[in-house]
This record gives sequence, C-alpha cells and structure tokens, in this order.
Amino acid sequence: MATLSKRGFIKTMLGTTWATAGLSLDDAIAGVSRIDAGTLAADEAFWQQIRLAYPVTKDFIQLENGYYSLAAQEVLDSYQEHIRRINAVSSYYMRTRQFDDKLVSRKQLAELLGASADEVIITRNTTESLDTVIAGLTWNAGDEAIMASQDYGAMLDMFTLQARRYGIVNKVITVPNHPASDEEIVSVYEKAITPKTRLLMVCHLINITGQVMPVRKITEMAHRHGVEVMVDGAHAFAHLNFKIGDLGGCDYYGASLHKWLGAPLGAGLLYVRKDKIAPLWQLFGDMGYADDDIRKLNHTGTHPVATDLAIQDAIRFHQKIGSERKEARLRYLQRYWTDQVRNHPKLVVNTPADPHRSCAIANVGVKGIAPADLAKTLMSKYTIFTVAIDNPTAGVQGVRVTPHLYTTTQELDAFVKALREIAG
Repeated sequence: MATLSKRGFIKTMLGTTWATAGLSLDDAIAGVSRIDAGTLAADEAFWQQIRLAYPVTKDFIQLENGYYSLAAQEVLDSYQEHIRRINAVSSYYMRTRQFDDKLVSRKQLAELLGASADEVIITRNTTESLDTVIAGLTWNAGDEAIMASQDYGAMLDMFTLQARRYGIVNKVITVPNHPASDEEIVSVYEKAITPKTRLLMVCHLINITGQVMPVRKITEMAHRHGVEVMVDGAHAFAHLNFKIGDLGGCDYYGASLHKWLGAPLGAGLLYVRKDKIAPLWQLFGDMGYADDDIRKLNHTGTHPVATDLAIQDAIRFHQKIGSERKEARLRYLQRYWTDQVRNHPKLVVNTPADPHRSCAIANVGVKGIAPADLAKTLMSKYTIFTVAIDNPTAGVQGVRVTPHLYTTTQELDAFVKALREIAG
C-alpha cells in the first residue's frame, strides 16, 4: 500500500464533506471551531467551501490578488443593495444619513485595527493615506526622510515632490531580501539616521517580495532617535493577524481595504496617532474641524458612500472567517508552492525562506528570462495571471504571486508545473 505524505495524511484525517453536504458557510465554520488554525490551513475540503463564497473567474487562474482581491459574494450583494437603496432617495440620504453611517464604518474599522475611532479616517486607498501624511508635514530645507528601494512607487514619488518643493533630502536604503535576523534589517535603517532625519517610512509587508518587516523593532529604534515612523500597511491589513499596538507605537499607518479585507474598490484607512494629528496640515482646505480632529484630513468632496457602507459587510465576512485562520491559510498556500521550487537550479525565490518573514505573497524568477516575458508566458500559454516585478536596485526580478483564500492547491500545482516547464 502506498505511503501517504505528511500533507496527504493531514488531508485524509481532516477531509470533510462541507462542499458536498449542502451546509451553509456558517455551518461549515462552526464545524471547525475546535480545530486550530494551523491544522485547518491544510484542510482542502473546508477551504473549498470558502471558495464557494466568492465569485471566482473560470477564465484563468488568478494569482494577482495583492493588487485587488475579490469581494465575497455576500459582500458584493450587500454593496449593490447599498447603491440601490441610496440611489432611491439620493440627496435625502446624503443630507440626513451618510455621516452617521460612515461613523459606524469608521468605528468598526478602528476596532479591527485596535485603534481609537478618533485616530482613524476612511480614505480611498493607501496612496491617498500616506501621501496625506507626507504632504501634511511641515518640511524645512535639509530635513531628511528615510525610505527603501522596495517601497511603493507612489510614496517615493511624493517624497520626490517634497524634495523639489521644500528641499528635503530623501535617503533610500535597500532592505536585504533574505535577512539573517531582524537586527540586520533594523541596522540598515538606523545607519541612515542623522540628526536631520524627520521621518522613516517602512512597509509592514513589502509588496514586491512579500517580506514581513520587523516594524515594532524599527519603530522603537527610530523613536529612540526622535524620528517619526510612517508604516505602509497596504498588504498587511486584514492579511496578517495584528493590532496597531503591536507595532511599537508607530505614528502613522495607511492601508487599502480592496486588497486583503475584500471591500469594494475605493476604500482605505489612515491612522494617525492622537498626538500627531494637530501638527499635520490637511491636504484640502476644510476648516470645519479643530486642528486635533482627524476628520480635518478627510475632506475629499462628495464620496460614493455605498463603498463606505460595504466596509461593514467586508469586516463581517472577514471576522466570520477569523483573522488567525485567514493568516494561517494564506501562509500555508504560499509555502505550498514555494517549498516545491525553492531549490530548483533555474528558479530564484525572492522571498525569505523563514516562514515567519512572509505570508501569502512571494516572488519567483526564472534565470535568463525577463520578468515581463515570464508573466506573459504564464498567462498566454498556461492562463495563469501574475504580475512582473523588475526592480534590479532592490535585487528583485520575477513575478509576484499572491494566492487568496479562494485559491486551491490544484491551481498552485498547475503554477508549479508551469514554472518547471518554463525553466526547462
């Protein structure tokens, strides 16, 4: 009799009939309430039931969920109902209900982050959130800001704009893609600090490689030098199981909600620590709030409020799955495929091997093949959608691969097979 692998044994022992028994999603989740998240992460039958809760395309294998992930069907249905309901009464709703309803969403979002509601606003995305901070600080010529070559281009561009406008100095470091320790990373940032350093920007989770950064240690180090810390949480919020208090008292945090929370497009969050609100200039001239009221930063004109309402639906679905279960499954999926290719002589995995230094996102390249060509081949020949990342400064050249809860191991098997064929 054939011997089962460890993974196969777990699947056999945990295999359930959720997907075929006609159980509701709530029943399926209730049925695994006593199974720890790490063990449940490998139960394909359970996660197949979760997949059924999403309107997954059949046209291709979607492995680019980090840019914009699917809203669950129940979230999408609620969102469409919000649009219809608001449209039916139009300006009446906008003048009588929208602000109270948005406050509910803001409070729930703050609670999920572990912050006070008076430290959080709903924005449109991470770019708007962090650019609001970068543009809102009072810069003087010669002030320094520290950032990494792996950071997101929109924020790097905003720092470039401030350099042109105010004469600030931008110091760009490069994070080691395969660090030996947290201290190695912290040291790279610390060496860039001088008495002129005002702000340090760090990714909670680097978007091009998936590396999870030691934000608490970086924040505590920077604060010892009197430097403020702004965290880009675009790919960490509702992906990693954390609270803002776990990050060492960071001063600013921005995230998008259309990525890992699964809210409709057009929603993000900005956290500003209470004592940092007053000195921050608002981007638009809204003079209706006190200087220490974070809502002064939230003036963007008439907003599609159905998106704000759908945040509540996305949070409800996220909490139904559970943050711990979600993170465990996402990490399992990444390890499922990277473990199979990490030692291939022609494949280069640009994501740390230490399981605690990554979660869902990883990056892989094929030696001798340009990232754009690799992504094109994966889609045209194998109908697998990824995104090319070509950043030689950061030492990252490959495709970014981001499975989500609705991704199956069969899809990842197809991806691994494709990579091996392309690599020869």
